[in-house]
Amino acid sequence: MVRAMEQGWSARKTRWGNRLAARAVRSAPPAGGFVSMPEPRTVGFYAKGRQLAQGNFLLAGHMVETLAPWDVEPPSQGFAAELHGMAWLDHLAANGDREARLKAQAWVSDWIQRFGMGDGPGWTPDVTGRRVLRWLHHAVFLTVGREAEENQPFFAALGRQTAFLARRWRHATPGLPRFEALTGLLYAAFALIGMEPHRGEAVSALTRACTDDIAADGGLASRNPEDLLETFTLLTWALRALEDAGAPIPPALETALGRIAPCLRTLRHADGGLCRFHGGGRGMEGRLEHALSIAAVPVRPNRTLAMGYARLEGGRTTVLVDAAAPPGGPSARQAHASMLAFELTSNRRPLVVSSGSGVPFGPEWEKAGRATNSHSTLSLDGFSSARFGRISRPEEGGAPLVEGPSLVTQHRSDERDGSSLLLSHDGYVPTHGLTHIRTLSMGRDGRVLLGEDTLAALEPAHRKTFEAVLMRGKMRGVSYALRFHLHPDADASLDMNGSAVSVALPSGEIWVFRFDGAGRLSLEPSVYLEKGRLAPRPCQQVVIRGVILDDSAQINWTLAKARDTPLAIRDIGRDDDLALPRDLFALD
Repeated sequence: MVRAMEQGWSARKTRWGNRLAARAVRSAPPAGGFVSMPEPRTVGFYAKGRQLAQGNFLLAGHMVETLAPWDVEPPSQGFAAELHGMAWLDHLAANGDREARLKAQAWVSDWIQRFGMGDGPGWTPDVTGRRVLRWLHHAVFLTVGREAEENQPFFAALGRQTAFLARRWRHATPGLPRFEALTGLLYAAFALIGMEPHRGEAVSALTRACTDDIAADGGLASRNPEDLLETFTLLTWALRALEDAGAPIPPALETALGRIAPCLRTLRHADGGLCRFHGGGRGMEGRLEHALSIAAVPVRPNRTLAMGYARLEGGRTTVLVDAAAPPGGPSARQAHASMLAFELTSNRRPLVVSSGSGVPFGPEWEKAGRATNSHSTLSLDGFSSARFGRISRPEEGGAPLVEGPSLVTQHRSDERDGSSLLLSHDGYVPTHGLTHIRTLSMGRDGRVLLGEDTLAALEPAHRKTFEAVLMRGKMRGVSYALRFHLHPDADASLDMNGSAVSVALPSGEIWVFRFDGAGRLSLEPSVYLEKGRLAPRPCQQVVIRGVILDDSAQINWTLAKARDTPLAIRDIGRDDDLALPRDLFALD
């Protein structure tokens, strides 16, 4: 309770500090122009740019139709952050026609008039850094066709925002938010005339952040793979900005890039998407490849463990497992109770998935997406493997994950014919005295994944706790469920009188799930929580339900390609770039 109060006070102090700093920089000198015209680094989607030009803003799971975005009351804090961060300029620039350019120029000018003197919700270090980067990347798009006096407010606002970042980058949350603030500061310092005095501070601060916030294995404390991809992308932009200016490259920046690149490659599925744990999504298509090409980090064999995730691969099949305790500190507000959950992708098609982050769909979905039931692992009925604390103030984020496992173990064995993982966590020991033990094995050809899930009371004290739970339940046992969430594109059906599940992928592959042990197999509804959509996507989950009556219970299962599925499939179908139904908008 005391710690929560301290965190609440710290958050309020940070907000007040941001407001005061935003007002203090009102008299900051304007930028005098560009040292050299920056090149656009960010890439958007043409179709989304057309929708934006028509006034359709789909941000943080909310659709708002308006041609005056700054008149709209934001439906959520996430919407406000994305609106004021202006990453949507990427899509308008990708469209690039006159209508899109005039809309972008008008909306940026309107923002400057309303909020450019330090007002509104967009004055936080991370959002400001994100906005400055977009303004600089799309500077030609935002200034072309305008008289010099018309662009003066644009350069004045850039000067104020640069001064704000110089004052407040230290108060950004470590990890991605801090890198957004520092990359924005560094970019402005090297791209804008008159901002040169900030260069030394920007480089030294980014150097310290690379050393402090990037772990030895290339991971972030948040354990969010998509955050790591965004951080890597920002660092490649910083690298190019320094190279373009002829400035020396800090060794810490090169070291950070060299650490992150193999970590991201390990966290990438066979289809190129990232595993979706702890608030992260699959990542924008093509962004990782583009960033890797800029960083020019040598390709090495994928690691078997990175940022707490274990990897199995065979043929064109990848399995990624959450094999570490959930993150703590500030990241606990986005952490998921996903210990020992896995995802499986075959060729270009995800098969077994996590439900994902529900943040864009509101508080209820946010909490549901973080629960153990929303991941492909074992859970006790009514309990997650970590519990949720209280939310002292809604604006501070979700409920922190507390009382998680104190011990998560993983052991790997590599043999000639395949690899296996032996994993365990004690998240249910305090409540039930039970440890979850999971074994996963995959052959070199990637056609079969063997699994074994065990619940066991391993020590006398644990057995005593378990017996007490049984007594309270009048010896009816403890119910549990083993879940395998399927991607929405997977078509599943019960076969063999309900003893097996066949799953067909759009590529034509057929996978068959079977199990051995005391339990009941069923197909149940589930949801796939995907960023960029208006609502959760319906999907299915394979569920085995059982009851543990003594101090151990075990279920063995297999997920295997059907015999008539070839080793290689010509899968050239293309998914839509837009995460929107085709008929949602009429695009002439």
